Amino acid sequence: MVPTGSLSRREFVRAAGACSLAGSSLILGVACFERGQQPASRMETNIADFMKVPRTPHSLPGPFPGRVVKVRDPGSLVEDRFDAAVISRMVEKGICGLTGRDQAESFRLFFDRDDVVGIKVNPTGAPVISTRLELVDAVVAWLGRNGIPAQNIVIWDRFDYELADAGFTRARFPGMQVEGLQTMDQNGNRWRDANGVHLSAGNFDRNVYYRVKGLDGRSVREYPDDDSYLNQNVFNDDCSYFGKLITQRLTKIINLGTYKNTGSGIAMATKNMGYGSICNTARLHDPLFFTVCTEVLAAPVIRDKLVLNITDGIRGQYDGGPYGNAQFIYPNHSLYFATDPFALDMFCYRELVQKRKEVGRPMNENPRYTEYLHYAETLGLGIANMEKMGVERIEA
Repeated sequence: MVPTGSLSRREFVRAAGACSLAGSSLILGVACFERGQQPASRMETNIADFMKVPRTPHSLPGPFPGRVVKVRDPGSLVEDRFDAAVISRMVEKGICGLTGRDQAESFRLFFDRDDVVGIKVNPTGAPVISTRLELVDAVVAWLGRNGIPAQNIVIWDRFDYELADAGFTRARFPGMQVEGLQTMDQNGNRWRDANGVHLSAGNFDRNVYYRVKGLDGRSVREYPDDDSYLNQNVFNDDCSYFGKLITQRLTKIINLGTYKNTGSGIAMATKNMGYGSICNTARLHDPLFFTVCTEVLAAPVIRDKLVLNITDGIRGQYDGGPYGNAQFIYPNHSLYFATDPFALDMFCYRELVQKRKEVGRPMNENPRYTEYLHYAETLGLGIANMEKMGVERIEA
């Protein structure tokens, strides 16, 4: 299931989807984390370097630590049809409900008109579950009404082919930029050039990285050899480099995660950023899986730019994730808003646990599935204690 030069990306995606349906532990090189993990304290990372950098007025957890707004409207998804007008109204209600201000004042709270705004979507799992185009339309319209020109908006994710497969193209979003941090050749048949250099190597900033000492891209479980790992993960060393898009171009980020599980955990706000902003991720899963979702967001290039999180729960998936699995999707009719992605994930995790119990799915509530959120609280990045959180529910 690891891509090689003879396996096209579409063949690989189809195979990965089938693997997901069969309950495999490997999807796009992601080892299932239901296996035991080493505590984060056993792995030395460069988190201390991140924490030494002074914070800015926009640093996480933003102006509303611990605050989550849930907007629910049954009209957003009816008979498997998404209603763009309803979703747009939900976005307006959610933003204003979060800030306590109108849309224009809310915009000024987060952005300046000369900002370059990156909209981080999650296309993984399309067409079953992925960030809805209608949600992106509503967010783009809000930015445009308040002075952000189309050319200063970048819709992005880690893999360019997943963006295209989910409908995120320049034709669909005219005037805007649509970019994947990792690309492949025109035919989609290989990830490296004739000299063995990954085609995406130049997209990553070798000066800005998340480092896990001694954990390089060699002998990674689930990969038959180091060459196969390199084919997908760009570099064989102990650093995961941030995309140049993030480090050099974007000034603000809006995070549009999806509402789905990954094993007994979730793949929502923090995972969308943690694993979508860097390369060399497969080596991180077994020893550090959820810790990455905290420590990568602590990096100043994310911490100081991520100003708004909206989790797309119009359609939810309670099992079979992080790839799409139609057997487990359901109409959830909800959008979730926060400046604090850790509070957002804790609230959504609790909801998804309850959903799994309602439908009779096995649920492992081991603390390791939320300890990374509490870890973020100790770092001052967010609130994970439900008793300290403030949740507002807005019904249509």
